[in-house]
Amino acid sequence: MTRPADFWNTVYDNDTAPWVIGEPQPAIVALERDGGITGRVLDPGSGAGEHTILLTRLGYDVRGIDMSPSAVAYARANAAEQGVPSAVFEVADALALGDRPDFSGDPPGSAPAFDTVVDSALFHVFGTEDEARAAYVRSLHAVCRPGGTLYVLALSDVEPGFGPRISDTLIRESFRDGWSVEDLRATQYRGRVTDLVAQEATDLEISESGQVDAAAWLARIRRL
Repeated sequence: MTRPADFWNTVYDNDTAPWVIGEPQPAIVALERDGGITGRVLDPGSGAGEHTILLTRLGYDVRGIDMSPSAVAYARANAAEQGVPSAVFEVADALALGDRPDFSGDPPGSAPAFDTVVDSALFHVFGTEDEARAAYVRSLHAVCRPGGTLYVLALSDVEPGFGPRISDTLIRESFRDGWSVEDLRATQYRGRVTDLVAQEATDLEISESGQVDAAAWLARIRRL
């Protein structure tokens, strides 16, 4: 479910975010390694910044955005600590990217800015909220170039666990108009058990370091 920025600020300020694992998601690392990422890249809901940092280090023109000022501050500090101070992060509303002329052109939608969008665990936040989910899909469409690619890594509902889990059907149904779902496969999402999700994670296999690999979906979606 969607929450106000103050909630997200708190989980970064208190270091209780279960998605902050100190490294990029293995599924996203593999995606890049296999040549799936091209051109200018948007990382919506960039969180701790691991994917923006990774892609910047590899030479991509990438921008990380998050609605939480604390997340952006965390990501910038993380990038500096990892020796990638050039990584770009900013506070932005992922539901209203089309309002940004630098992202979508003037008039909106006339010059979308990004060739690849990498959504790691943002889309599923809108799983039970039809209006917010539709607004997010429209927002992405406004800033992704025709022929561009959106990747969605989302927690799956095929097993119990922590976080907002969704079905593959929800992904397909959400990206009907103006998009083509080219591939949707089962994968895993790596998280860590914090006080925020400890009760939900009791049935999962937890490593000695406190990490869990949860069932997830990885979708490749073409912007028409």
